[in-house]
Amino acid sequence: MQMRLQKYIADCGIASRRKAEELILDGKIKVNENTILTLGTKIDPSYDKVYYEGNLITPQERKVYVMLHKPEQYVTTVKDQFNRPTVMKLLTDITERIFPIGRLDYHTTGLLLLTNDGDLAHKLTHPRYEVPKKYLATVEGIPEESQLVQLRRGIRIEDYITAPASVTFIRKYHHHSVLEIEIKEGRNRQVRKMCEAIGHPVQELERVSVGFLTLGNLKKGEYRHLTPKEIKYLKSL
Repeated sequence: MQMRLQKYIADCGIASRRKAEELILDGKIKVNENTILTLGTKIDPSYDKVYYEGNLITPQERKVYVMLHKPEQYVTTVKDQFNRPTVMKLLTDITERIFPIGRLDYHTTGLLLLTNDGDLAHKLTHPRYEVPKKYLATVEGIPEESQLVQLRRGIRIEDYITAPASVTFIRKYHHHSVLEIEIKEGRNRQVRKMCEAIGHPVQELERVSVGFLTLGNLKKGEYRHLTPKEIKYLKSL
């Protein structure tokens, strides 16, 4: 039975479907003897052989689901071209090949999910599934209520307007304040860009939940496997 190449790559635990598309466009994937550069290519896993950077890849049998409390100064990728530390270095006893679901930028901390389940990764990162992600943002200055309303209604960032967000003013200090921001998108550095757009750049940013999943007692750099109940919940979204 034929299937899309990017789904097969995700099922092998190499990367999410979106990242798999980048690998294809970068010429890092071969099917049999042919380098594939076209998205939407279909293969038959029963006889086609797929190679990533010259290595044969095969689907993984056991699915793994991990929650990590990401610290600062780690990149959310499997490899980094600038040799910066990746979150994979923190997963000291995970033998399966897994990958991050979505990204938290270099300076952002908080809840990060990792898996080798390509279907689940696709669901949690695709905007149409509207999976809520909640952040605590420490921002410069004290935003006015009218500025928070802009975020709640949707605000223009570069070439798009964000979907409506849930924004709550948590507390204020002398020169900065803390906002709770919940979004259902996952664009690159979206929360930071939203706050910059109203003139209150982010100083610190932490993702505190994905859906009903929260960090609980996990300390920075710690991780745990998801419970069967949590996995069932994520798959039901």
